[in-house]
Amino acid sequence: MTNTYRRIVAVATGQLGLLSRRQANGVGVTNAQLRSRVTSGSLVQVGTDTFRLPGAPTTAIADLRALLLDIGGDAWASGPTAAALHGFDGYRLRVPFDVTILRGRDVQRIGHRIHTTTRLDIIDRCVVGDVPALSGARTLIDLARREPIERLAASYESGLRDGRFSPELLHRRIVALRNSGRHGVPRLLEAIENAEGAHSWLEREYIRLLRGAGLPLPQLQQVVTSARGHLVRVDFEFPGTPVVVEVLGYRYHRTKEQLGRDTARTNALLAKGRLPYQFTYDDIVQGPEAVIAETRAALARCT
Repeated sequence: MTNTYRRIVAVATGQLGLLSRRQANGVGVTNAQLRSRVTSGSLVQVGTDTFRLPGAPTTAIADLRALLLDIGGDAWASGPTAAALHGFDGYRLRVPFDVTILRGRDVQRIGHRIHTTTRLDIIDRCVVGDVPALSGARTLIDLARREPIERLAASYESGLRDGRFSPELLHRRIVALRNSGRHGVPRLLEAIENAEGAHSWLEREYIRLLRGAGLPLPQLQQVVTSARGHLVRVDFEFPGTPVVVEVLGYRYHRTKEQLGRDTARTNALLAKGRLPYQFTYDDIVQGPEAVIAETRAALARCT
C-alpha cells in the first residue's frame, strides 16, 4: 500500500469508506492522484467531489452519507429522508434523497431534491446515528406541506411513540414556525386533532400549568347551563367559584354562525352567574405565564 493510499484509507475509515475531494486534498492527495486512483479502480467516484473505497458498503445510509459529503458544508437530511431516519411509520430510506441547506448556496444534484431555507434554528437540527438531519419536530412540520392528513397523523403518533419529540416541543415549534411560509401547518394541526382529539393536548397542558403553579384543579367537561335549547358544556369548572374556562382549539375561528352560538353561550353563562374565561392555542403555548396570572387573579377575586 502506497503512502498516498494509506492517507486515503485513513480519512475514509469511520466514514463508511467515503471521503471527499476536500478531505483528500487536506491530507496531501492531489486531484491528479484521485483521478489516477479512480482510473485504476482503487477508488470509486460516487459524486462530483466524493469517492468510495472498493468494497465499502453500498447501502441506502451509505449513499445518503455520500450525498451529504458531496454537498459539503452545512447540509441536513430533510423531508421524507429525515422521516425515514427518525423511523416515522410509512417511510423508507431510498433515493431520491431530500436534503436541506441554508439559502445562498447554489447546489444541485441530479436524482435528488435539494431544498433551501432561510431559517434553521439550532433546536431544529439533530444527528440521527451519524447523519445530520432536521429534528423530528421540524421534519413533521415540513412534511405538512405535501403529505395527506392520514400520513401526518401516523407520523405524529410514531414520533411520539419513539421519543422523537414531545407534544410540548412540537407545539412550541409550530407556533414559532407557522408564520414562516409553512402553508401546511393547518393540515398538521388537523392531523394532530384526528390523532388525539380536538382539545385533549390543550386541556392537558392547561392542567399541567395549573398544577405547576399550585392552583386548584378544575373539573373537566362540565354541563353548567343551556342556551337556545342546547346544553352549555365548558372545558373547565372551578368548584366553589363561578369561574369557568374554555380553551380554544388549534384551528379555532368564528364564522357568523359560530359567533352567534358563542354569544348565546356567553350570555347564558353570565346569566347563570358564571365568569367565563377563554384562552387560545397561542395563549397557552406562547404565553403560559399570562394564562396562569389571569386564572390566579380570577380565582382570587372569587374567594
